[in-house]
Amino acid sequence: MSTSTEPALARIPGSKSITNRALLLAAAADGPSLLKAPLVSDDTVAFRDGLAALGVEITEQAGADGVDWLVHGIGRGPRGRASVWCADAGTAARFLPVFAATGAGEFAFDASEQLRARPLRPLIEAIEALGAQVLPGEGAAEGSGLPLRVRTAGLRGGELVVDSSTSSQYLTGILLSAPLMGRPLTVRAPGLVSRPYLDITLALMRHFGGDPAVGPDGRIRVGTGGYRARDLRIEPDASTASYAFAAAAVTNRSVTVPGLGSGSLQGDLRFAEVLRLTGAQVEIGPDAITATGTGMGTLRGGFEVDMGDISDTFMTLAAIAPLADAPITIRGIGHARLKESDRIAAMATNLRALGAEVADGPDWITITPGPLRPAEIACHRDHRIAMSFSVLGLRTPGITLDDPACVSKTFPQFHQEFARLFG
Repeated sequence: MSTSTEPALARIPGSKSITNRALLLAAAADGPSLLKAPLVSDDTVAFRDGLAALGVEITEQAGADGVDWLVHGIGRGPRGRASVWCADAGTAARFLPVFAATGAGEFAFDASEQLRARPLRPLIEAIEALGAQVLPGEGAAEGSGLPLRVRTAGLRGGELVVDSSTSSQYLTGILLSAPLMGRPLTVRAPGLVSRPYLDITLALMRHFGGDPAVGPDGRIRVGTGGYRARDLRIEPDASTASYAFAAAAVTNRSVTVPGLGSGSLQGDLRFAEVLRLTGAQVEIGPDAITATGTGMGTLRGGFEVDMGDISDTFMTLAAIAPLADAPITIRGIGHARLKESDRIAAMATNLRALGAEVADGPDWITITPGPLRPAEIACHRDHRIAMSFSVLGLRTPGITLDDPACVSKTFPQFHQEFARLFG
């Protein structure tokens, strides 16, 4: 294989994490905020439509890079009665009920069977501790998760403990709406996982005029006073960019992702550094990242890496690990078992179906390189499984997906863009 001298430019859509956080912050602000180049996908549209159901007007307008969203912030929590359909969007289920609880009225939330199965208990307990009532929706066991109803006259703030050992989204959901509470909020988050996603939350809160402060003991204090309307350009999604970088590594090509650089808010940018362990060349500039293959046709293995803080990208590395020259072990990813699927089990099962030797435990997976055979990948309606194995498919003939359309959750044009970049 020969390495291309001119990098191909990958068209990576906007960050889901930033888009949905910014949507809520703009909705809570007093006045209009323009979100430029937002991600338009199943999850972000579900989040946008959820805010619309809660009384927030969001309009589209032409932007330099496609559609921009103008959010007409209401400057307070919702009022009245509303029903919100979260679809498959975990952020909608974990952020919007808190926003609703800062208002006054009764608000119902429901979602797909996949999202109904995901846990919500730490969030429910936090909302109730702050003074709202959470009731089970029709068909739900009390306190188990969706469907649920929030009956509220506002949240009081004060002292709070949020169990964050399985997801940082519970903590983020509380923090985003904290400036709308009756008094300042101080939160302790024992067992916090995925800290980089919390850092995104805090940075965006400050952008919209919030004042979160992290104390030396890890407690986070947020004052009242609401948010101010602000425009924001959404940077490309670092998790999604991982597939382009990994594909460059396994095909010995060079790919550049513009708009994503050293100043990124997203912790998943660290995947580019992890990829260097395989021998790939990665250049991280202020406004772009370029990944280039090893030039040898194989990847370097024989290492262990903790990807707990960037667990959305562990599957990208796991999928290409069979192409390495020695085993690769990924650790610290136990919370990935509670995502759209049990991602450790899904990766292990699919890799074994391809003929790879795999060992796994509660929070780790080891992949030993070896010859692979054709197989159909069980996607479990999980976009990241589909995209990860699409990268391996560039080097392994006969890989097919049982649900290729599930990529629409975060990257509806994924297959077309991969075909353009890699043929």
